[in-house]
Amino acid sequence: MPEVQDIFQSFGDAYKQTHNLSHEQLKAMSAIQKCRTAELGAHIDECGSCGTVDISYNSCRNRHCPKCQTLAKERWIDNQKHNLLNVPYFHVVFTVPDNLRPIFYQNKSKLYPIFFRAVAETLQELAADKKFLGATLGFTSLLHTWGQNLSFHPHIHCIVPAGGLSKTGAWVYSSKKFFIPVKVLSRKFRGKLLHLLSSLRLEFFGEQSYLDDPKHFLDLLDICFHKEWVVYCKPPFKSAAAVVDYLGRYTHRVAISNNRILIVDNERVSFKWRDYKDGSSWKTMTISAFEFIRRFLMHILPAGFMKIRHYGLLANRDKTKRLTICKRLTHTPIIPKVKASPLDLLSSLFGRDFSLCKHCGNPRHTGGLSPPLSA
Repeated sequence: MPEVQDIFQSFGDAYKQTHNLSHEQLKAMSAIQKCRTAELGAHIDECGSCGTVDISYNSCRNRHCPKCQTLAKERWIDNQKHNLLNVPYFHVVFTVPDNLRPIFYQNKSKLYPIFFRAVAETLQELAADKKFLGATLGFTSLLHTWGQNLSFHPHIHCIVPAGGLSKTGAWVYSSKKFFIPVKVLSRKFRGKLLHLLSSLRLEFFGEQSYLDDPKHFLDLLDICFHKEWVVYCKPPFKSAAAVVDYLGRYTHRVAISNNRILIVDNERVSFKWRDYKDGSSWKTMTISAFEFIRRFLMHILPAGFMKIRHYGLLANRDKTKRLTICKRLTHTPIIPKVKASPLDLLSSLFGRDFSLCKHCGNPRHTGGLSPPLSA
């Protein structure tokens, strides 16, 4: 089956000659082109019993590469499952209106952080209100920037527990429904994000250049203020195991996975996508290879940007102490944290012991690393 790497290898160099790309975009494209090829070198596995030698090309480990997310995802899940409590969890999604999406794309480094800030403050302040919960939450937020058809659609997923820790040190349980009405969430989030936007100095290019005029920019914010913003809450997860499964599917997802790409032919790419506006039915979209690359590169994150963040009870400072208290109050077993090795994680994921030779079944050893084979 064709992969993102095939498209970049076939058309990426020509695309770079005709388009201006950021340093992060160039770096991601180069990494994906070279991933698991001779250019990045290899490691050698030799069986001490049968003498079979297997050469495996090294991965690029770029966070935007579809091939390199499996192990990173499993490591992250292994760390996070110790933070879960024996309570239901809700899945809440915050989106920005389409009027603001071009501005977000042109000012990623400035606007992604305030997007997180507006979401976090909205949840924390409303949860602290006794009218809704009267307690401190511990939640995880995750930024996605794409829609199913690779369009630019920034939104933040939040995993929120059904309860929190009160000022008196008691655990406050919420009802089966999400404890904050979505309209209240939406309007508070809208006000916070627009306020933060109005205080920033942003850059505008192309069709958005007219927003350099402060009057036009304020007019746009006023239009957005009078729109209803989309915030929705999905049904609660059935168990902590379901939360882990969800996190595994979402946290290290890239703009498009290789298994959605169907055909690369005549400088065109066909891929499947789910149309949520048409009953979540699967459809096929065909676009030029250059357009596919353009859409994929829209979702490259700024250097060093953290797309997964933890707040409240899960914030780093004194997290272990707070979680121990919360686990005791919610009758969550306190299990010593043991860091799993990469081989253990892969063996658990694929149901195969990777420390054994796949040819004779006996223990093998790693012969070492080789330099790039093209050198």
